[in-house]
Amino acid sequence: MTNKIQGIHHITAIAGSAQRNHDFYTKVLGLRMVKRTVNFDDPGTYHFYYGNETGTPGTILTFFPWEGIVGGRTGTGMATEIGYSVPKDSLEFWVNRFKETNVKQGEIAERLGEVYLPFQDPDGLKLELIAGKYGDDRQPWVDGGVPGEAATKGFHSVTLTLRSIGPTATILTDVFGYELKEQEGKRYRFVTSSVPTANIVDLVEAPDEARGHQGGGTNHHVAFRVPNEDVQMEFREKLLKMGTNITPKINRDYFYSLYFREPGGVLFEIATDNPGFTVDEPLNELGKNLKLPVQYESRRGDIEKGLPKLKI
Repeated sequence: MTNKIQGIHHITAIAGSAQRNHDFYTKVLGLRMVKRTVNFDDPGTYHFYYGNETGTPGTILTFFPWEGIVGGRTGTGMATEIGYSVPKDSLEFWVNRFKETNVKQGEIAERLGEVYLPFQDPDGLKLELIAGKYGDDRQPWVDGGVPGEAATKGFHSVTLTLRSIGPTATILTDVFGYELKEQEGKRYRFVTSSVPTANIVDLVEAPDEARGHQGGGTNHHVAFRVPNEDVQMEFREKLLKMGTNITPKINRDYFYSLYFREPGGVLFEIATDNPGFTVDEPLNELGKNLKLPVQYESRRGDIEKGLPKLKI
């Protein structure tokens, strides 16, 4: 098989208050809510998608906001940091913006030749704004109150923390087509050349760190990108031949998904580009309406009554 994974498709995390989550990502980070729907397995819970204007793969951060959920704990066996790409010389803008909006942030630092700013969302989810060393010509969403010269462009990278990186690295290189490009201490950077952006996975080896526990403020899974279902099935066959327990293809309305747990414990998804977020509402209305999977449409009235009220 010559196909390679085309970087990150989306990342899904867990939040508490739906309103607080919405306000932070749309009003502080300035992202567009591109889809407001419900959890396929728990229709009493929202599923929010944030991204650029069209919800291009590689820009999509999604959340299950379970009201009142207990906070989780980051640790081994999970994705521990989400990196957003921002323009060079924009980090001071963000430092000031976060001060004004009472966002918990760290100090600007340098890692692997790149300058970054660590911060946390209201649930404690760990994120970073990274001024990468390579260009990023993606167009940001600028209708969210953040000027284009500072706005996030989509994902730069995702960091996985593991007891041992070896088996996970094998999945990245032998199956997904990534290559080990750099190392700094216990951080190993894997990059795919199939796309120029959202193409980095950092593996941090932490043999003595406690295992993570999912809850509010932690990541649920990382989805990797393929162009269509034919390529997706090629990856499924390859993983099956390796003895991997992987799901059948699942229709998620806006993409098709496969799920498997990689050897280090992180839940991976392989998601298609098709059909995209405009399949059930026009571009200018993305995120404005509650969209339900077809199996729940007959229960719309009860579902809407049970969901938290949301001011958009």
